[in-house]
Amino acid sequence: MSDLQQKLVLGIGEILWDVLPDGKYLGGAPANFAFHAAQLGANARIVSAIGDDPLGQEILQQLDGLDVPTDLIASLLDRPTGTVTVELDGAGLPSYTIHEGVAWDAIPMTDAIREAASQADAVCFGSLAQRSETSRATIREILSATPAECLRVFDINLRQHYFDRATLEEGLQAANVLKLNDEELPVLIGLLENDKPLPANANFNLENVLLGLVGYFDLKMVALTRGERGAILVTPDSWNESPGKKVEVADTVGAGDAMTAAITMGLLRGEAPASIITSATNLAAYVCTQAGATPKHPAA
Repeated sequence: MSDLQQKLVLGIGEILWDVLPDGKYLGGAPANFAFHAAQLGANARIVSAIGDDPLGQEILQQLDGLDVPTDLIASLLDRPTGTVTVELDGAGLPSYTIHEGVAWDAIPMTDAIREAASQADAVCFGSLAQRSETSRATIREILSATPAECLRVFDINLRQHYFDRATLEEGLQAANVLKLNDEELPVLIGLLENDKPLPANANFNLENVLLGLVGYFDLKMVALTRGERGAILVTPDSWNESPGKKVEVADTVGAGDAMTAAITMGLLRGEAPASIITSATNLAAYVCTQAGATPKHPAA
């Protein structure tokens, strides 16, 4: 077993079915992240909850087929398995209707999860799963239980109205790596500065903003994805850009989660930032050519 396969990586939060026009696909950013981390060779686990229903059983069966362990996924009697209705525009860009009162809104803290957190080499969490108090408390407890050297990756994943300044600020304070996209950045900056999102076309100095986030929140790294324009990866002492890669897009669902996984694995390998962002951009581009969020990776 390689050193990387011995690394324990947790994706914490929502697991669900993305219901697209052509059918349903396994989804949820933390679940997608864990899948791609496993594809990249890590010992990846999903911390989430499903309903005790046919959709939940189907999730377990699909994860089993994808060789992703399910031992940290709770099955709840009183909540349905989560679903999201996904509509795609002409460019394959998704919009989401995220249904409430579902199992991942009530992720319980268990001894097994607490033990996994205490041994984790990396965890990935977002803002969406913190829309409910129960899952928010579980996520906070997991983060508190991680070792000091653990990578705590905050993929803010802003969706609909399920975020606020307090959640984002607390997430940044708990994290040491931030990943976000160019639509989320002005929202985050506006909320942090004046409790009001900036418009998408707001003018600001990108370098100052990203370096400011790194310095103010004492982050190891900020990764900004920019769709067809590629991505930027910033550390306290480096600025790294990767150009976009033109591909025939099936849909973009899960591409950002694949990028987050590749960045995390690159950090665990000790790779140079420029190499990390290039590999991550290439993987995200591949995922865009495939339907759904969890296509198996091509053979190396």
